[in-house]
Amino acid sequence: MHSSPQNQETQTSRPRPGRRSMDNAPNNLLERNQDHETTIQPPLIALQTMKLHYIGVIRNQEKPAHELVSEKELSAYSRFTKNNYGEFMTLFSKTIAERTAPGQRQSVEEQDYTFHALGRSEGICGIIISDHQYPSLVAHQLLSKVVDEFLAKHPRSTWSAGNPTLAFPELKDYLSKYQDPQQADSILKIQKELDETKIVLHKTIESVLQRGEKIDDLVAKSDGLSSQSKMFYQQAKKQNSCCVLM
Repeated sequence: MHSSPQNQETQTSRPRPGRRSMDNAPNNLLERNQDHETTIQPPLIALQTMKLHYIGVIRNQEKPAHELVSEKELSAYSRFTKNNYGEFMTLFSKTIAERTAPGQRQSVEEQDYTFHALGRSEGICGIIISDHQYPSLVAHQLLSKVVDEFLAKHPRSTWSAGNPTLAFPELKDYLSKYQDPQQADSILKIQKELDETKIVLHKTIESVLQRGEKIDDLVAKSDGLSSQSKMFYQQAKKQNSCCVLM
């Protein structure tokens, strides 16, 4: 579907609205609403205490996009669901990468999460998944650093064909270090460049999809999701269809 003025805007930075208290927040998929009914949270909706959840570099020069390197923070999820969440992080990151043009920066909000994307002319896209409170400019600074270092370490000839999985151990360190946004002070990036760059903000993932595309269809057609994750998605969606979450 096409983005509407209500669904899209540009930003350099803006304050994030307050969120629900994290006191006693569950680490699994169960949450109680005001009527004390237990509901199952759909993928990418459970509350988390971490600020960064994913950093990846995705080849997006043609469809389907391919995840070249990634690092995920899944410790807040239960051992029964962390693989499901990891697969959905990859799916939605590839979906956004396919719709990020070379030279474009955008941030896409989806439920409790924000996907930050940086497209490059070389045919790749850097993606970071954070919560809404994580500063957008810091995320985009980190994206610039990650993508530059990836290209310096892995020339195009190593990933332009086939479906390679490359080594980039620095991602694990960055995902840990930059949980604290103040660490961005150590990134040697000209701040003015980002201040003057328009970052397109979308309110939902569906707002970046083409007309007629639906998240349900992406899930159903995805080769990267296990049958368990697809069943998990459908069950969660069905459970929440008649419930209002607080």
